[in-house]
Amino acid sequence: MKILAICGSGLGSSFMLEMNIQQVLRELGVDHIEVEHCDLSSATSDMADLFVMAKDIAEGASHLGDRIILDSIIDQEEMKNKLKQKLEELGKL
Repeated sequence: MKILAICGSGLGSSFMLEMNIQQVLRELGVDHIEVEHCDLSSATSDMADLFVMAKDIAEGASHLGDRIILDSIIDQEEMKNKLKQKLEELGKL
């Protein structure tokens, strides 16, 4: 499985988001998921199984497929809760 962290432009916030996702996966004891980052304009639906992004770009990313939409990309607790729930739904946790 692959998760792609998405930001609106540039790569700074998506890289931070990628690192936060990796931290949450470590906390959950999950080590079989690849995580990368990308800007929204370069992202395509075949690049990952799950896309994680802030709510401000979610509407423009509806074409990507399965998404986790965060109110705050720096809120580790929100990310952990939403990622855990999604991974349970997908049978990966």
